[in-house]
Amino acid sequence: MLSRYQHKGLTWIDLQSPTSDEVRTLMQEFGIHPLVAEELLSPTLKPKVERYPDFMYVILHFPAFKHTHGPQKNQEVDFVIGRDFLITTRYDTIDPLHKFSKVFEVNSILDRSDIGNHAGFLFFYMVRKLYRAVEHEFEYVANFLKDLEDRIFDGREKQVVRELSFIARELLSFRQALLPHKEILESFEISGRRFFGDDFSHHARAIIGEYYRVAKELEVLRDSLHELRTTNDSLLSTKQNRIMQGISVVAFIFLPISILMSLFQIDAVSRPIIGTPGDFWLITALMVTLALGLFVLFKWKKWI
Repeated sequence: MLSRYQHKGLTWIDLQSPTSDEVRTLMQEFGIHPLVAEELLSPTLKPKVERYPDFMYVILHFPAFKHTHGPQKNQEVDFVIGRDFLITTRYDTIDPLHKFSKVFEVNSILDRSDIGNHAGFLFFYMVRKLYRAVEHEFEYVANFLKDLEDRIFDGREKQVVRELSFIARELLSFRQALLPHKEILESFEISGRRFFGDDFSHHARAIIGEYYRVAKELEVLRDSLHELRTTNDSLLSTKQNRIMQGISVVAFIFLPISILMSLFQIDAVSRPIIGTPGDFWLITALMVTLALGLFVLFKWKKWI
């Protein structure tokens, strides 16, 4: 699906799951290199930045946790950035781009946009919008971690183990998606300054600043997750130790009682108590007394 937006001499083409005919049309209209046109037809695993005589080609992957409409957690966006045009290609519904198109369309109608005089500025505002969406994903994860924290200290340590592992996997996926951005954006800064001029260097650095802020928030979330997992493991270990301690105490209490019962079962002529009136109750009272004595001893020693 192809959507076209225009404003003040700038053209933005937004492609979602493009067809061969759509890409061929754009290749002829904007002079896109055939190798780039071929890559636009299908997702690419690795991000990249390439400079051509008339445009720049940038591929970035943005992580999505809550606001995703497909099976892929990392949403790819391909940018073909010319001087007066920008082509974005995506293979899933990406909410930030949809919202950006509404703002761009309204500003075009009202003629109040301060986007700038070349497509590099359009790329800057678009990437900033995408990073803000990633921050919204982080807010959702932070709230989820806060809920898990409350459940951990509410005595439900076992129930949250799986969810902590799930969040750890998602944050690892986030990190794998965002980690290459630093190198890609630094290369884009150098190439963008040469392509668009020195007046664009400030915006290129600002894009890198957006990345650093998002990367810092991701590290804070990963640290919080690590602390929660450590705390949860400690509480689980403490509970298990208490259970094992209780089992050991019970076993230790009943061990001498079992020995005493074994002694009375020896077939000897001079067995005490056995055969006297009330021998059953005497033996029972002796075992109960022994058990209570051991219990009091353990309490006094603070073993239980």
